[in-house]
Amino acid sequence: MASNAAVPFWRAAGMTYITYSNICANLVRQCLKEPYKSEALAREKVHFSISKWTDGKPQKPTIRSDTPED
Repeated sequence: MASNAAVPFWRAAGMTYITYSNICANLVRQCLKEPYKSEALAREKVHFSISKWTDGKPQKPTIRSDTPED
């Protein structure tokens, strides 16, 4: 059985590594000065497409653009 001493603090806090890294990235972005801050926030936007499948064939995809919530 593994010792709890080797557990990373983010795991001990009940977070996943992705959650931890997102929190760190948001803190770094908020610490930047202009114009770097607005450039970093603009890169944070997410674009993806969703395709519904009917009878084993994809339907026309829809493009979505979401921004992370604060």
